[in-house]
This record gives sequence, C-alpha cells and structure tokens, in this order.
Amino acid sequence: MGVDLESLSEATSGAIGSLLSTTILYPLDTCKTKYQAEARDHGQQKYRNLTDVLWEAISSRQVLSLYQGLGTKNLQSFISQFIYFYGYSYFKRLYLEKSGSKKIGTKANLFIAAAAGACTAVITQPLDTASSRMQTSAFGKSKGLWETLTEGSYSDAFDGLGISLLLTSNPAIQYTVFDQLKLRLLKTNQNNTEKTAVTLSAFTAFVLGALSKSIATILTYPAIRCKVVIQAADSDDNEAKKAQRKSRKTLSAVIHAIWKKEGILGFFKGLHAQILKTVLSSAFLLMIKEKIAATTWVLILAIRRYLFLTRGKLKSA
Repeated sequence: MGVDLESLSEATSGAIGSLLSTTILYPLDTCKTKYQAEARDHGQQKYRNLTDVLWEAISSRQVLSLYQGLGTKNLQSFISQFIYFYGYSYFKRLYLEKSGSKKIGTKANLFIAAAAGACTAVITQPLDTASSRMQTSAFGKSKGLWETLTEGSYSDAFDGLGISLLLTSNPAIQYTVFDQLKLRLLKTNQNNTEKTAVTLSAFTAFVLGALSKSIATILTYPAIRCKVVIQAADSDDNEAKKAQRKSRKTLSAVIHAIWKKEGILGFFKGLHAQILKTVLSSAFLLMIKEKIAATTWVLILAIRRYLFLTRGKLKSA
C-alpha cells in the first residue's frame, strides 16, 4: 500500500504547528505544571497561585529554568501530533472510502479520534512522563532526558498511562468539535460565494480552536490533575521518604490524597491555568496548521514529482 499523501500532509502540518505553539507557551506550561503537581493541605501550600511559581523562578535567578525540559517536550509534542494527525486523517479517509459516505458522523468521528489518540499515548508515554518530571523538578536541578528515563524502573516510564488512555477523549472531543464547526463555516462560505478557499482565516481557526479545547478541558480536568500529580518529580530528600511517596502514587491513592487534603475543589485546582495554556496552545496549533497545510501539500507533491522523475531517469540510464 502506498503512502497516503493527504494524511502525511495533515500529520506534518499538525506536528509543525504543535512544535511552534509548545515553544511559544512553554514558560506558562512549566508554571502551570508545577502549580498543579503540588498536593498539600491548604495551610502548607507553597504556591497559592500561578504567579507564585513565576516569582520563585525570578527571585532565585532561575528564569531560564522555566524552559527546563523544553527539548523533551518539543520532541514529545512533535512525535505525538504527527502520529495523531496521521492516524486521525488516515482512519477518517479510510472510513469514508469503506462506508461510501460523503461525510463522517459525530459518533464515528469520536471513535476514530479516540483510536488515534490511544496509539499516540502508548508510543509517546515515556517522553510525556519524562517531560513532566523535568518540569516539576526544582528550578535549576532538572536532569537530562536519558537520566530521567533511566532513574527508575521500566514501568516508571509509563506512569499515568492508564489516565493518558482515558484522556484520549480530550483531543477526540476537541478535534470533533473543531471539524464540525469548520465544515459548517466552510459550507456557509461556499453558499455565499461561488469560489472560496478551502481554508479558514487565521482568526477564525484561533477562535474555533479555543472554543473546542475549552470544552474538552473542562470535561476531562480531574483526570488531568491526577495525572500531573502521579508523574511529578520527587523532591530531593532522603530515599526512605521518596520510596514511601512513590508507593502512594497510584491513581486511587492520588484521588484519596487530593480529596482528603483539598476537597472536591482540589480536583479542579489550576483549571484556569490549564484552560489558558491549552486553549492558547491548541488555538495556535490549529491556526498554524491551517495556514501551512496548503504549503505542506504543495511541497509533498513537489518532492513526490522529483522522486518520480529521478527514478525514471535512473531506469532509462
């Protein structure tokens, strides 16, 4: 079976969009993750709000540490988005061909998006765990990718995999809402004008991306908070305490700890920061993807034509 060029174009433009949006918003992501990872009684909390994390970096002269783990995060984002967009686009195209339908329904769209997300989560989980540990380490004390991955057992690299699989519903909801709104807008534009580009404007893509991600984030946030706590790096104290904490980092133990120390509102601690970061990130991602999709498609076709002509010359020589 040949390479699906349309899916490859979607995957490439989506991965590039993810890379750029992750880099732009990374300091905010670090502050958000460190704030979410803290699960203490109200009177013992180190961070009262998101700005406390930023102030700690500034006062300790570790501003550049807001970028600790950026390389790993970018690698994880690029690979995960490439796999996700390729799988999502390919499976959606395959479904339309097999079913003979001209459009895909909401239920089928959700199933396809969840399947693509599950494949992505399994493949990229070690990188996701490593980036979370690097971000939640004390400022200036983050370890390298290899050292982070090898400091524990093999299973430790897959901490939070179960929640990651559960959270495949997040991008499934996001991209389903985005695609459906996009189709409606493009259909309206085509009815108003005889000829119109098959792309959204940058502003429209930004708004649709923000709206779709907000809905997905609110619905899945308690799971997101638990996952961050499970993956967070241990503080630098004695090994006995670290081992004891590690034994408590199961999903049930984390849920119990958050409930006991912070109450039901603890499951939504940092929701505003999560929405701010993920909405901006996803909006930038989809906006960039929409604007470079056409260029990526042209480049892939040009490369294909070049390889075809080169192969023809070699055969005739």
